[in-house]
Amino acid sequence: MFQNLTSFLAQWAVTGVSLWIASLVFTKSIRFDSTGALIGSALLLGLANALVKPLLIVLTLPLTVLTFGLFLLVVNALVLLLVSALVKGFRVSGFWMAVFASLFISIVSIIIGGFVFGGSPEMQIHMPTDGGTWL
Repeated sequence: MFQNLTSFLAQWAVTGVSLWIASLVFTKSIRFDSTGALIGSALLLGLANALVKPLLIVLTLPLTVLTFGLFLLVVNALVLLLVSALVKGFRVSGFWMAVFASLFISIVSIIIGGFVFGGSPEMQIHMPTDGGTWL
């Protein structure tokens, strides 16, 4: 039970740090008014990536196949813009900045996640195969 919660909290922290680093790199284009906005954005981005992004990928699958997967950059940017529209205090200046920022955030999250999780299987969230509950 606590293993999945620990993994979720660690991934949330990795996303938060990645967003914070992106705001430092893209200083004029990505802004957080407060630490609470950063924490809320990280949580909502994780939820949007888990719930909204798969739906967008399925809906845009023909276009994604046609562009050899490059349309996924647009999907990532749209999810980031959605989060910035929903969280007060988090701003992304435009679509193209969202494309570059989402690519940057993904790369930084992979790098930080590699150090934090180290590829160990006990730090991964596994779906129950017996029909049980997650937590």
